[in-house]
Amino acid sequence: MKATASPRDRVSVPLCILITLWLFLLSGNLFAAVPLSEVLSAEQISVRNARLKLINAAGQYQGIPYRYGGRDRKGLDCSGLIYLSFQDALGVSVPLSSEQLYRWVEPVPSDAVQIGDLIFFKTSDTISHVGIYIGDGKFIHSASSGPKTGVIYSTLDEDYWLRTYVGAGRALPPEDDLPVQNPVLAAGRIESPVIIANAGASRDDGKAHILLLGVALAPSWGSVPDSDSPLRGGTVQFRIAYDLNLGIRAIRLGFELRPDWDAALGVVRFPFTFSLGFDDIFRIFAGPAFTLGNPVLKTSDGGRRYIGGNTWLGEVGITVAPFSFKVGGGALSPYGEIAWRSFVRGENQDFDWKADVGAGIRISTGIRYTWGI
Repeated sequence: MKATASPRDRVSVPLCILITLWLFLLSGNLFAAVPLSEVLSAEQISVRNARLKLINAAGQYQGIPYRYGGRDRKGLDCSGLIYLSFQDALGVSVPLSSEQLYRWVEPVPSDAVQIGDLIFFKTSDTISHVGIYIGDGKFIHSASSGPKTGVIYSTLDEDYWLRTYVGAGRALPPEDDLPVQNPVLAAGRIESPVIIANAGASRDDGKAHILLLGVALAPSWGSVPDSDSPLRGGTVQFRIAYDLNLGIRAIRLGFELRPDWDAALGVVRFPFTFSLGFDDIFRIFAGPAFTLGNPVLKTSDGGRRYIGGNTWLGEVGITVAPFSFKVGGGALSPYGEIAWRSFVRGENQDFDWKADVGAGIRISTGIRYTWGI
């Protein structure tokens, strides 16, 4: 009799992969370990020159088209412009999303904004847009919609930006002799947010910690015996998530119920997963799952039976939602998901790569709707 791997052994491999992916993601985003004031001192750059270098670096990208997630001259989104401008001007890395930048900077009153400060807008259910203030009520940013898109200059007295403005933040030290040059904000046309003094601290405006609810529906794809359809089954998702502010950045923690029906194995599963990510674009998840029914993959030789029916095993996976649309009070996001379910082949069955790997993998694409409370 051949020895078979235990469910725990089968879970350990994807779990190690999951941890490795998370460490890779984390290591690529632990920026700002050195305060920017120390960077300026080391490079012997005055604060005034640093601010001018930043807005001049951003101006070099004027006319570059908008591209979601863009980080080069082929296309830039709003946070991509900020990221490249800091890289070009000062050689430092900053957070990669508007929401993370909002938590990273030091909040400043709207009537004290200086050139080179960042200004933030809430164009959807979260902090979703950012620009660099250049003085005289103007800012440079990468716009995704409107009469003009891409990297452009806009003014804060435009009705849309007045309505969606939520606050300003400072990444560079203040310049005492630098004039504010901020007629729109200084005139009181925009209400100043409530400020907490410590840099990187959460803001006491009700938006620092965001509680999210979500529902999703996604068909699953793959081969099903005796069927010409690529549809393998389907999954739904009920989710609650919370943004935990850790100072430099926020981490989005989630808990999901992910019931799915697998026609290829003839089972229904109920995974209860915990998820982790910096936002909703890329997330990893893992947790226990109860399988209702006995998993049997039908094959030409009568079928392959798997251990794991009517018991608890596990599931790990990755979710990617590259963009979203504002709908009502929330966001509608197309998303893709790949997950590994821990089934173990039955006794006296040789390993069959195509069958055994196919039995464990779930690939789903669908729609998710998320709203904040």
